[in-house]
Amino acid sequence: MAELLSDSEVTSALSAAPDWQLDGASIVRTADLPSFAAAIAAVTRVGFFAEAADHHPDIDVRWRTVTFRLSTHSAGGLTAKDFALAGQIDQVLAAAV
Repeated sequence: MAELLSDSEVTSALSAAPDWQLDGASIVRTADLPSFAAAIAAVTRVGFFAEAADHHPDIDVRWRTVTFRLSTHSAGGLTAKDFALAGQIDQVLAAAV
């Protein structure tokens, strides 16, 4: 099982992920994509990373706006797995714009 990050580790990891916000025991990022099709394509690409990592974000799609929420539910909060997947999501979103 992944180890929970300390508050200072979360703060440090968030400083390297400026598009992500802390929300309770989760990190959240919302992105506006150019179109609904682009939003769905980005979600699909994130899905492949999530499956490979066996770590699945909560995803909300509203037209061309996508919100990703990460937390390691089995650990009860944030772990390095969340920030690793956040980095991959950032890469997908950077390529989608």
